[in-house]
Amino acid sequence: MTLIDDALLAARLVTDAAQLAAHMRTEGLEVARKTSVSDVVTDADHAAEKLVVETLTTHRPADGLLGEEGAARDGTSGRRWVIDPVDGTYNFASGSDYWCSAIALTQDDVAVLGAVAHHATGTVWVGGPDLPTTANGEPIGDREDLGLAHLSVASYLHPSGIAHDHVREPFLRAASGAATLRMLGSGSMDLVGVATGRIGAWFQHSTPAWDWLPGAAIVAGAGCSAVQLELGGLLWSAAGPPSATRELTARLTGELPA
Repeated sequence: MTLIDDALLAARLVTDAAQLAAHMRTEGLEVARKTSVSDVVTDADHAAEKLVVETLTTHRPADGLLGEEGAARDGTSGRRWVIDPVDGTYNFASGSDYWCSAIALTQDDVAVLGAVAHHATGTVWVGGPDLPTTANGEPIGDREDLGLAHLSVASYLHPSGIAHDHVREPFLRAASGAATLRMLGSGSMDLVGVATGRIGAWFQHSTPAWDWLPGAAIVAGAGCSAVQLELGGLLWSAAGPPSATRELTARLTGELPA
């Protein structure tokens, strides 16, 4: 079993999950609230995760599992698949096409592979630190290294975070250095956008593993940087061309003021 074998399996998993979720949306969704009105889950999330878990149980029985909707299994191989069956569920449930299915493979807790399927365009991106990122099997090439001032930056900030200095101030420092700010609602789609150049750079705090690892691996496969740092009791994640990522982290920590 090689990394290419895992990449082919990952592409199949996210494609199948996205197809199932999209089909279920056309039939009508059952939507439930998780932690807030904007944090929702649908029956399609659960069904797509179940499909991925069943396939991995058959084809990679020694590997561990971690899914956003509750799947969890300790493996014996040192490897773990991190599953986001529908990333951007609020968008998905609202009828937007800015959502995807995503998965990452980790070895000893380090991401070695990510795959993201965008059903609306029929595009599947796969990549990792040692696997150049492809879109539907075609290499996308490395990003040009540009500074933050030349780039858009995507992020997410829950409205409640505005009231807290340890959230608001780093966020404003980072965002103020970019050409423009975008909030689009799917971390994995945003990170794919960083890899392809559709989005300049990205940062966010308290990003769950399933929202970070698939896209971070794909970003790395496109010659970009993906880093995390502890600040004020929060874990911040940042990604982009190397120069922009260095500036984002410097702004987050206050080395560069707003």
